[in-house]
Amino acid sequence: MTEQLHFSALWPHWPELLAGMWVTVQLTVMATVGGLAIGIFGAAIRSGRPTWFSRIWGVYVELIRNTPFVVQLFFIVFGLPNIGFKMTAGEAALLAMIVNLGAYSTEIVRAGIQVTPKGQWEAGRVLGLSRSQTFIRVVLPPALQRIYPALVSQCIIVMLGSSVVSQVSYEELTFAANLIQSRTFLSFEVYLVTTGIYLLLSIAMRQLMMAAGRKWLGVQA
Repeated sequence: MTEQLHFSALWPHWPELLAGMWVTVQLTVMATVGGLAIGIFGAAIRSGRPTWFSRIWGVYVELIRNTPFVVQLFFIVFGLPNIGFKMTAGEAALLAMIVNLGAYSTEIVRAGIQVTPKGQWEAGRVLGLSRSQTFIRVVLPPALQRIYPALVSQCIIVMLGSSVVSQVSYEELTFAANLIQSRTFLSFEVYLVTTGIYLLLSIAMRQLMMAAGRKWLGVQA
């Protein structure tokens, strides 16, 4: 006896899937911008001379990289309100994604900085640039060129990890898929379509970010 698939039954629910996808896209864009900004800042801190601040940043990086994202999310959603930090599910989801990406991108960018020849730092001093100016203008661009594909992959991982925020009732793509499945009981069809949407988002995100890298950083294809 064979099962019949009923993809046509999903057509009335496409607006919900598209709305959830749009929320996922918005989350991803904001988390990518925020996480990469934190990562570059953290890499600059961690690449300098050891200070109490760089050590604290190192603790943050190790804490995030060695704990599950879902636990980090639950801590922000359910733990922080107990000490007075209250936020919506969307704010908590965005914060969790930014914090997570910030930790991982810190180490990725730092790896690119560490292999930068010391001569580039010396060249900046000869030109009369301050240490921060040398970092931004001379050291950071080639460092980003080296690690850009890894950085793009990490951003995509964070985008895919956004599916976890459905656990706190934030209405992104996975939340919409779960809701539709509970109404239609078409588990195979719903999650196959959802898988396809995530695949398309991943491909589109990689292509867009690599195109931006080629234009602004001179990243090789």
